[in-house]
Amino acid sequence: MRVSVVGTGYVGLVSGAGLADAGHHVVCVDVDAEKVELINSGVPPIFEDGLEDQLQRVVGDRLSATTDLRAAVLGSDLTLIAVGTPFDGQHIDLGYVREASRQIGEALRDKDGYHVVVVKSTVVPGTTVDVVLPVLEEASGKRAGEDFGVGMNPEFLAEGAAVVDFTRPDRIVLGGIDERSQDALAELFAPFADATTVRTDPTTAEMIKYTANSLLATMISFSNEIGNLCAEVGVDVVDAMAGVHLDKRLSPVQPDGSRVRPGFLSFLAAGCGFGGSCFPKDVKALVAYGQDHGHPMPLLDAVITTNAAQPGRVLDLLREHVPSLAGTRVTVLGMAFKPGTDDVRESPSLPVTAALLRAGAVVTAYDPVAQDTAARVVGDDVVFATTLAEALDGADAVLLMTRWAEFERVPAVLRDLGQQPVVVDGRRLLPKDSVARYTGIGLRSSR
Repeated sequence: MRVSVVGTGYVGLVSGAGLADAGHHVVCVDVDAEKVELINSGVPPIFEDGLEDQLQRVVGDRLSATTDLRAAVLGSDLTLIAVGTPFDGQHIDLGYVREASRQIGEALRDKDGYHVVVVKSTVVPGTTVDVVLPVLEEASGKRAGEDFGVGMNPEFLAEGAAVVDFTRPDRIVLGGIDERSQDALAELFAPFADATTVRTDPTTAEMIKYTANSLLATMISFSNEIGNLCAEVGVDVVDAMAGVHLDKRLSPVQPDGSRVRPGFLSFLAAGCGFGGSCFPKDVKALVAYGQDHGHPMPLLDAVITTNAAQPGRVLDLLREHVPSLAGTRVTVLGMAFKPGTDDVRESPSLPVTAALLRAGAVVTAYDPVAQDTAARVVGDDVVFATTLAEALDGADAVLLMTRWAEFERVPAVLRDLGQQPVVVDGRRLLPKDSVARYTGIGLRSSR
């Protein structure tokens, strides 16, 4: 198929490159000419593991980028809308979605033949049918279901593993206003024949996405509540959750006695909270959506409340060892909200770093990938080290905030440096006996 993708953020670019790699001919559209130039050079404007290799395989052959949305739509059979949907504190902002829909509709006015417009952006239930479809009809002067199709195809891409998630999907939701729209989506994803597909309407497709993210966020906040209680009563949450994970419904026992360890168990582990562009925004948006429909959602409200407080737990643990932070040399390890990405949006490291600076600490940060994106957010008051050893050298305290595999070397590097700073493990990545002065989330501090 000939596919146009409007928006080249995480979702748009990963989807475009993945579809091109699967054999489709893809044109990515963005208003940012600099991003377009990078993509056409085979250089992704974002960091995502495996994306650059994939992009370089397809650029110039089955994938190109342009700022000309009209030409991209006229030259394709199907258009994916993958623009941002920022959250304003109350509701998601559909401004970019509306504008993309309007421009697509204007192009469709002058296009012969049937075309399908598919929303890929994460939007609250009802958006595709009640917002996108009417804008397309008004701008095109045509009728949805007769002259063009409309669909909703939610993404299930975990940052840091998005390329793999797209290439080997566990499910594909084909949300369409009619069978013809669903058939077009089925053709689009035909190369991914091993994935389970769900045919449904756009509103259900939208709800599937929000429900999936809210479930995972709830698992994280549940684990953090348990971890905070464990710390109060002298139980190590790592030991407690290890026992929980052995439930055969969570880690099934194979006939040979071995166990399957599903990836979702990582969400049933205590830490310093979730971040990123999806979980915080999507849970808040679903809560607001429920309130708008007269249905309060106290459980999801509690998920957000627990998560917002969790970075502060790291600071509380630090203050147990260093009551006054003024002049204290503190190293923050990890600025990205999770490993495998340079995304620092809603990262727990940001409020922790800001609090350290307010308290007068001398802050050094290190992240294997997110140095530049973090520096643009936290400013010049934070010194960014270029290596792990440089970051640890001379530190009075170390806060481990992201589960980068490189940080497993912290104990060895500290031994080489001959230093014993207090290590506050916000992700419970390190063995608690691996450093001389250790404390962590879900563990009573022993000083």
